[in-house]
Amino acid sequence: MDLLIRNGHVVDPATGVDGLRDVVVRDGRVFAVDAPGAFAGLEIPDTMDVAGMVVAPGLIDVHVHLREPGQTWKETIASGTRAAAAGGFTTVVAMPNTVPVNDSVASMEWMLAAERGAAVNLLAMPAATLGSMGETLSDYEALARAGAVGFTDDGKPVLEDAVMRAALVAAARLGLPISQHAEDTRLTGGCSMNAGPVAFRLGLRGMTVEAEAAIVERDIQLLRGIEREEGLRAHLHVQHVSTGRALDAIRMAKQQGLHVTCEAAPHHFTLTDEAVAGDVPGRADAKRVAYNTNAKMNPPLRAEHDRVAVIEALLDGTVDCIATDHAPHAAHEKEVEFERAPNGITGLETALGLALRVLHKEHGMPLVRVIALMSTQPAELLTLAGRGTLAVGAAADLVVFDAGAEWRYAAARSLSKSKNSPFDGAAMRGQVHATVCAGRLVFRK
Repeated sequence: MDLLIRNGHVVDPATGVDGLRDVVVRDGRVFAVDAPGAFAGLEIPDTMDVAGMVVAPGLIDVHVHLREPGQTWKETIASGTRAAAAGGFTTVVAMPNTVPVNDSVASMEWMLAAERGAAVNLLAMPAATLGSMGETLSDYEALARAGAVGFTDDGKPVLEDAVMRAALVAAARLGLPISQHAEDTRLTGGCSMNAGPVAFRLGLRGMTVEAEAAIVERDIQLLRGIEREEGLRAHLHVQHVSTGRALDAIRMAKQQGLHVTCEAAPHHFTLTDEAVAGDVPGRADAKRVAYNTNAKMNPPLRAEHDRVAVIEALLDGTVDCIATDHAPHAAHEKEVEFERAPNGITGLETALGLALRVLHKEHGMPLVRVIALMSTQPAELLTLAGRGTLAVGAAADLVVFDAGAEWRYAAARSLSKSKNSPFDGAAMRGQVHATVCAGRLVFRK
């Protein structure tokens, strides 16, 4: 459809636009961007007046779990992408830990088929090894031809040095990243939260920061060796970094010129492990729920000094993008003893509101940097041509939001099938009013 979006404050880090503009969408593309009133003579059937609101490139999430196939009582591709649209996301990348694991061309094509009913652009990052067992590489060349944007075993880190090295080399030859969940599971067996005083107080076994940092440091060493011995520029992407020590290693690797990127999740720059004991800042009520399974995820919520380290890394550019790690679970799965509950929380509808509250309002990050972290830079990280920008000719993927709106999240009203969020009732800043994907209005408040 043809659409005129009038009087918006366009923020596009890729083109440097940051001011009042009108945007014309035609045939699923950005047709023109110009001063307000410049298109008065054009006959455009659909018009949105968004005075006082921000118009930005659609948000891109490089790390979501949509649970289909195999676990559709938690989420489906259709429901998960509707939640994405409500959060301002126009592109999401599905992780492979489905049932069966997405490790083949057939499974990836099934996920990406139109019959799944995706409301926004759906991309896939299939398994780095067959069955995500960490032993035999999947068919990278065939998967790349079918549209894979990278490879990952996600929650099952590749522990064997030789296998991880082979994965990095094979992916480098295709110009694609290996996305690694950094956790030495040999150090975390039986652990359910961060190691520290809160875990001690609650009587729970804790994961040490070393379990994350050791894998990051090992993978960086592998990268260094591959460049020296193979002459290849392999790309390591570290998922949901949660500790200052791992961030220090990534920062140093970047300074040395290695191709390392990383993501941070909103819960890791908003909450600490005190949330497990019931302390969730910004909640509308004073209710404390100890052993809060909606605060259980992997990597776990860390101590305050690690939360601060994540924020500092976002501010100084060490972190390349914000990713939600949207991980829906049904209520009955979370309503069990803490150690038995599955890891993960929903995140697509709260990411922008938390980023604007914590990073923009509380820590002074410019709005253009928030948009870059959630749109432009994820597009660059995965080489998504024509996305993450409102340049003329780019895909007409955009979000309209009120950057100053203050509101509280209500999990019960989520468009996800699951409601497992620690942010139920929490304060948000910046409310999505409309999401347009490929020129189609996919969400409107």
